[in-house]
Amino acid sequence: MNELTKNEHNFVGYEYKDITVKKDSESVYADGYTHFGWKLEGTSTPFQNVGSVTMKFKRDRKIRNKAELTRLQRQFEACVTDIETLERSKLTSASIVAYGIGLVGTACMAGSVFAYLDNMLPLSVILAIPGFAGWIIPYFSFSGIRRKKTDKVTPFIDKKYDEIYEVCEKANGLLAK
Repeated sequence: MNELTKNEHNFVGYEYKDITVKKDSESVYADGYTHFGWKLEGTSTPFQNVGSVTMKFKRDRKIRNKAELTRLQRQFEACVTDIETLERSKLTSASIVAYGIGLVGTACMAGSVFAYLDNMLPLSVILAIPGFAGWIIPYFSFSGIRRKKTDKVTPFIDKKYDEIYEVCEKANGLLAK
């Protein structure tokens, strides 16, 4: 009878949460969610989302300060989303410029080929020069723009990581109470 009473008082009901995140963010979520009372149960790789991971968490249903922890968890998730957006922005503008230059180079090269087929050799050579340049320059422009954008965005990413640290610190303090 004493054993039965003891088991009734030790019962823990869990709530479960599955999230699919990018592989790059896996450690941030694994570290961060522990501060909100979640325990990582395991990970799996989904078939449809290459480069992402499904993480399975559980936590006690009767956790103290659940409402405040949930609010802080949403703030944490928003910060991680902002970081991912800032990381993507490094490549977006550089890619657009590089693709644009490559497209112009390809158009010039097509004009050069058509001029050659029409027996206009001088025009063909004139159009081939910017055509080749339009195929070479995108690499260097992509690298330069990405470097500049990285220098511009890195302080914002660092601030978001600091905000994540503060949110996790607050949540961890709520768990300790």
